[in-house]
Amino acid sequence: MKKKQAVFVLAGALMLIAMICTFCNQPQKSKSELSSQWRNVYDSSAHYVGMNVCASCHADIYASFMKTGMGQSFGYATRSKSSADFGDHALVYDSTSDFYYKPLWQKDSLYIMEYRLKGNDTVHKLVQHIDFIVGSGQHTNSHIFSQNGYLYQAPITFYTQKRKWDLAPGFERGNNKRFSRMIESECMTCHNAYPDFVTGSQNKFLHIKTGIDCERCHGPGSIHVAEKQAGHIIDTSKAPDYSIVNPRRLSTELQNNVCQRCHLQGVAVLNDGKNFFDFRPGMKLSEVMNVFMPEYEGGTDKMIMASHVERMKKSKCYINSGKMSCITCHNPHVSIKFTPREQFLNACFGCHQPINQMDRNPLMDSHGCTETEMARATQNNDCITCHMPRNGSIDIPHVAVTDHYIRKRPLSEAEQRGITAFLGLKSFNNNQPDALTTARAYMEFFERYNPNIGLLDSALFYIAKQQNVELNDEHNRDNMRAYFLLHNYSKVIEYATPIQSSDIQDAWAAYRVGESYFQTGANIKAEIWYKRAIEIWPYSLDFQSKYSVCLLAQQKMKEAQKVCEYILSENTNHIDANTNLGFIFMQEGNNGQAYKFMQRAMLLDPDNEQNLINMAVWFHGNHQLLLAKQTLQQLLQKHPQNQQAQAMLAEL
Repeated sequence: MKKKQAVFVLAGALMLIAMICTFCNQPQKSKSELSSQWRNVYDSSAHYVGMNVCASCHADIYASFMKTGMGQSFGYATRSKSSADFGDHALVYDSTSDFYYKPLWQKDSLYIMEYRLKGNDTVHKLVQHIDFIVGSGQHTNSHIFSQNGYLYQAPITFYTQKRKWDLAPGFERGNNKRFSRMIESECMTCHNAYPDFVTGSQNKFLHIKTGIDCERCHGPGSIHVAEKQAGHIIDTSKAPDYSIVNPRRLSTELQNNVCQRCHLQGVAVLNDGKNFFDFRPGMKLSEVMNVFMPEYEGGTDKMIMASHVERMKKSKCYINSGKMSCITCHNPHVSIKFTPREQFLNACFGCHQPINQMDRNPLMDSHGCTETEMARATQNNDCITCHMPRNGSIDIPHVAVTDHYIRKRPLSEAEQRGITAFLGLKSFNNNQPDALTTARAYMEFFERYNPNIGLLDSALFYIAKQQNVELNDEHNRDNMRAYFLLHNYSKVIEYATPIQSSDIQDAWAAYRVGESYFQTGANIKAEIWYKRAIEIWPYSLDFQSKYSVCLLAQQKMKEAQKVCEYILSENTNHIDANTNLGFIFMQEGNNGQAYKFMQRAMLLDPDNEQNLINMAVWFHGNHQLLLAKQTLQQLLQKHPQNQQAQAMLAEL
């Protein structure tokens, strides 16, 4: 089972060149060794108070910030929040999956309807209520819905620059996940304020805030608020107030670390024992995670939408200045839409001084620009237009954003030729990640974006390079992950054999061992490891579903039924749980209940392979041979290689 997660899709075949270089093993400092003059960084008692508390004293800043893209990043699905166009033209057709999608309002509630046509007849229709809209509307509106707190992304997005509805990013080219893509903590912690996340789940949340808030950049505010309420006021024009982080007073490196938590989009590899909620402003991001980006030969104009920091760090302006950060140019409290152009130009002029110091109009001076005065005039002497042009992104269609890779002149033909080779992965927030972290980055990149086996060869190479580390359960799991992705299940079992399941604290590692035993027919051992996975993550409904299948394989019908009923108590729309429960009732001879759950699964996914097989068996057993034949034909239309369906159809 792959993680249902995607950030960008790389088109075309990429030639893999393994990076052969030495990565130093950097010992991680313990928390006791870490310190900061800002008292809300490492104090575990410091907690988040919410931006409404901040607004009570900083009303003007709050009002301005709420107009920014960050302030408007996430909200309830209301007409006022939506930037989309609706009407007859608001229709998306996915030719690969043969589904139509139509967004529509019913009174004040937003829905997305999925349907399929056969001739003039509607043969499938599913209407999903939308709870949240993610995106400020400057580029996109994407859509999220909740099933009892479990968050999923809907399959269509509105692209505001083109005023166009289309499949959501990552759902194109045959990758339509329909209504099953989980919104996990990594997604939520960049697109929104920190929610109340349910420990032991992948995508369940107790409470969702709306919009990136003040404390994402300033850190938890409880210490600051308590001191102000106690009358401890500091004149910050004379001295810093160390009760809460002021990013402008941080070092350049730590300033950029605040921004690159979300504006360095790539493969984020968490340090052992860390999660996506652990980073606080004032920390180095590498204390919590290392973020890797793919490096390519050619295609220097190819960029990921939220890779602003990576692009900036490629720029000579950044490399040579030693003091350039995101807030050199941006005021995070003010929307770009309301920021005077002169503010950005003056940031350039801070380093690029006028050649003619006596010039009374510096905006019309060349500032060292080699273009003619006439050429500059055609661009209104705007440095950004030429040196930071708007560019498309490779992960988000129909969108153009400012490229923060500042370059002296437009791209040459050679630079524009496109990607010719994959050179490897590079961490942009840590120059010396250890070998094990690098191995994990290659495996993550393989799982999410590019299933090139060469990436796993590189992962195994870096695992082997890890020096002076005993191959215990916590490091065996990296070998187990690599061989699991290679479908070498016997090798996974070999690494797992010396380990007690109770010693594993990683739910994914336990799942991979369980699945490896299951794939090799060792169902009793598989049950032990599946059970360990759901002990760690009891609210991972997909892990629970795999556990139920393992129980079914052992004819443990009552135990499997109990697991399926638990899954549906958490999410009534879980497709596999409905499918499995229908099968269980059919085995028990309870045809009415079996049909009920199989029909529910059919509504949720008319192409589900196992459910269609079960439906055909049910129709056959109830002497409805024509419907059995039609169901098998429907199955083979979508899954032509299914031998069981072929045999059943031949028998009919």
